[in-house]
Amino acid sequence: MKLWQKETPTNEKIDHFTVGNDRAYDLILAPYDCIASKAHAQMLGKIGLITASETQALVDELDAIQKTAEKENFLIEKEFEDMHSKIEYLLTEKLGELGKKIHTARSRNDQVLVALQLYVKAELDSVKKEVVALFELLIELAARHKEDLLPGYTHMQVAMPSSFGLWFSAYAESLIDDVAFLNTAHKLANQNPLGSAAGFGSSFPIDREMTTKEMHFETLKFNVVAAQMGRGKIEKATATAIGILGGTLSKLAMDVCLYMGQDFDFIHFPEELTTGSSIMPHKKNPDVFELIRGKCNLLQGLPQQLTLLTSNLPSGYHREMQLAKGPLIEAFQDIKACLEMMQFSLSKIEIRKNITDDSKYDYLFSVDTLNHWVKEGMPFREAYQKMGKDIASGKYLPKRDLDHTHTGSIGNLQLSEIRKKMEAILS
Repeated sequence: MKLWQKETPTNEKIDHFTVGNDRAYDLILAPYDCIASKAHAQMLGKIGLITASETQALVDELDAIQKTAEKENFLIEKEFEDMHSKIEYLLTEKLGELGKKIHTARSRNDQVLVALQLYVKAELDSVKKEVVALFELLIELAARHKEDLLPGYTHMQVAMPSSFGLWFSAYAESLIDDVAFLNTAHKLANQNPLGSAAGFGSSFPIDREMTTKEMHFETLKFNVVAAQMGRGKIEKATATAIGILGGTLSKLAMDVCLYMGQDFDFIHFPEELTTGSSIMPHKKNPDVFELIRGKCNLLQGLPQQLTLLTSNLPSGYHREMQLAKGPLIEAFQDIKACLEMMQFSLSKIEIRKNITDDSKYDYLFSVDTLNHWVKEGMPFREAYQKMGKDIASGKYLPKRDLDHTHTGSIGNLQLSEIRKKMEAILS
């Protein structure tokens, strides 16, 4: 069954190609299509296109379908093109002619738009919860290990003293920037497109303000053509936010992979969190973090993929937009899995103590040593040149007692202020 089906059936090959994997993805979107359909039915009742009893009957049945879909017991058999056709079929099977009235004053175009935007809003909220959980873990780890020094690197060369507190809290504060991008994507998705129909509105006197309130959208996408042009833009904005977050997780995963290596040996994880080699018994491989790195690197490419998909399209709906649905749904699934695994694994991290006591890290303290001379009155340029000569001649003696007190340094992490910043952007 197709909502647009006429007397001539579609060629089977055409049907298979055009439907693609939509049925599988629509199983995830079906609850949101029910939410939108309930709001639409209530609006149809308010403007008098259906009676109060008909409205209630539709809402009750849509409630039942939604519960089935949320329990993952919903099926879209091959005779149905998508969730829209299956849901309308179920309504008609249960309610007779009344079920056929649900499509009054709407199109599949605004149906899928509103379902997708409701889904995006819910998923962005879910991602933010996972981000906050990881943020809190990183802040906790930073506080616990603020005194544990860690070599800092530039150009992959030993540079200056860092600490595990500084490292963990750096990623915590970076996540705040990522939430800002998630918020932007959420704001774009928080505009109700229902009522735009096929992109040019309707001659029915629909109440779009009512459906906006019923579905808890912040505002309307007022212009009906603009509502249709939001398709693609919302997916790209969401993919960009996911990709930005993926960049943070990928970088953190890369650090973990390096620090676990025997040449660094800064951190360890329980053996059950690592994998082994088929021929090397000593191996404890960071497969989880390598997969996080790989998945998140792929996620960073999704905005470009969607840009190529939507480039040079004129206004109005085009079938290419169907191809944005799957990658977006899979992106949400991947980023949530990566966040969950990062949090799960980092909660069991083991830190090696006294790393910088090793003489190979003596040069970490060269800047602090020459800064000490400057504090005693030596001009900085002279102190810099003296340090260079001492290092070259083998006379360099590191000053290991650090005195970093400025805001954001290893001696003043400002963890409470970082937490306040996260709380502010979440509110």
